[in-house]
Amino acid sequence: VYIHVPEGAIPKDGPSAGITLLTALISTFTGIKPKAKLAMTGEITLRGKLSPVGGIKEKILAAKRAEIYDIVLPADNQNNVNEIDAKYIEGMRFHYFNDMTQALKFNLEY
Repeated sequence: VYIHVPEGAIPKDGPSAGITLLTALISTFTGIKPKAKLAMTGEITLRGKLSPVGGIKEKILAAKRAEIYDIVLPADNQNNVNEIDAKYIEGMRFHYFNDMTQALKFNLEY
């Protein structure tokens, strides 16, 4: 599968959309919808592990502005969340995973 993400109005940098793209692909091929109001980020290694990514604070605050309160993150990014002042993430739920299979089971509605 080849995914082309051209330059456009929204800057893109790094592999942090890995779990998001995989969820979209699996959803497309199986017809299983992803959960609504769910944000996700994380790099996927060649062995299927979810690796930490940067910009966690900014991504979480952007999700909150969009009224998305459930966030899927690599387990290794938990320390980044813990560094955010609690008043900014009040009411948000963080779901941490170590591998893509765990994350996919959570992300997709069964």
